[in-house]
Amino acid sequence: MKTLKVDHIGIAVKNLDETLEFYTDVLGLEVQGSEIVEEQKVRVAFLPIGDSEIELLESTDPDGPIARFIEKNGEGIQHIAFKVDDIEEAIEHMKAKGMRMIDEQPRYGAGGAKIAFVHPKSSNRVLVELTQRD
Repeated sequence: MKTLKVDHIGIAVKNLDETLEFYTDVLGLEVQGSEIVEEQKVRVAFLPIGDSEIELLESTDPDGPIARFIEKNGEGIQHIAFKVDDIEEAIEHMKAKGMRMIDEQPRYGAGGAKIAFVHPKSSNRVLVELTQRD
């Protein structure tokens, strides 16, 4: 497994449009794109910065994972994503190292990425996303 870089930092927000004002008007970042990921019950917006991105996540369902995260923790950093060269190999590597995986197989993520999450109980309470973008 080769970890290439920090791909993005995911931030859970209650209102994507209101939050974007801070990132665009105050910080001067530009929105690269936004989309709804039905499978994950989120609306996301990407804001590139250097070699990485900020990913803002707004729940599209009151029972979705982002809504539950905000209910429990409030708005804020929800996960950190690492770009890997081979997602299937990365999952197997994690499992071989004793890591508990939320995703045993890659699934579809925003921007057409293949993703898999490492359970926070295996990564010092940090939700870690592995991502591969072709």
